[in-house]
Amino acid sequence: MKKDDLSELRQEEIEYAPDGYDMFQSNIPHGEMKMISYKSGTVGVNRNAMVYTPPNFSRENKYNVLYLLHGIGGDETEWNDQMNPQNILDNLYAENRLEPMIIVFPNGRAMKDDRPVGDIFASEKIAAFETFEEDLLNDLIPHIESNYPVLKSRFNRGLAGLSMGGGQSLNIGLTNLDTFSWIGAFSAAPNTKESELLLKDSKEITDRLNVLFLSCGVEDDLLYLSENFQKSLEESNIPHIWFLDKGGHVPSVWSSSLYHFTQQIFKN
Repeated sequence: MKKDDLSELRQEEIEYAPDGYDMFQSNIPHGEMKMISYKSGTVGVNRNAMVYTPPNFSRENKYNVLYLLHGIGGDETEWNDQMNPQNILDNLYAENRLEPMIIVFPNGRAMKDDRPVGDIFASEKIAAFETFEEDLLNDLIPHIESNYPVLKSRFNRGLAGLSMGGGQSLNIGLTNLDTFSWIGAFSAAPNTKESELLLKDSKEITDRLNVLFLSCGVEDDLLYLSENFQKSLEESNIPHIWFLDKGGHVPSVWSSSLYHFTQQIFKN
């Protein structure tokens, strides 16, 4: 798909994810999911992230990288525990639908005790989601690029997330276009900044961003946030993909969003 065609891609042109898309298949090659630790100068401690490497991963090759963020009640394990990302990705690779990529699942709550315990809406925990921008840019990305065989241009980095992580992806991605060229927001939460702040330079966004993907469940109580942001994109003539899925603020929507988004990214 050409970038110029993105603004024409609408709901009726995206089919729902097929049955079995997130189920384990024993007769195909499989990637690997593992936990890593990296030193965070931002937080002052070592922090954890999960990393998915694709089937037939080799350090002789170079890979794109997608940073995939969790919701307000999750951590670096939420995607792996609830959304079957490895099954989705392995199955898509078996069908030759994806460009080679490593996926990093950080903890987007950048504070010393980053567990989702107690009052997850406490002010210091909400502030830690904002602090994560510095941790991501200054600590995690350099760690990944020093320890994995990855391509290091903006074209080869993507940022996406669900709910709170969807808001983070828009907030961070749209204000760091020198770092990210592919952005996805799945059921973006109220932490999403106002479109007037994020879309101030529509020409720069249009020129530099390769794909901007928005999705949400039709029964989601937060649907209005995604709809309002999508309307602002249309009014600013910023090319994007908009997908209205079945369901509410639930894992099945985010699994489906990952299925659709990953097929759009890192393509020439």
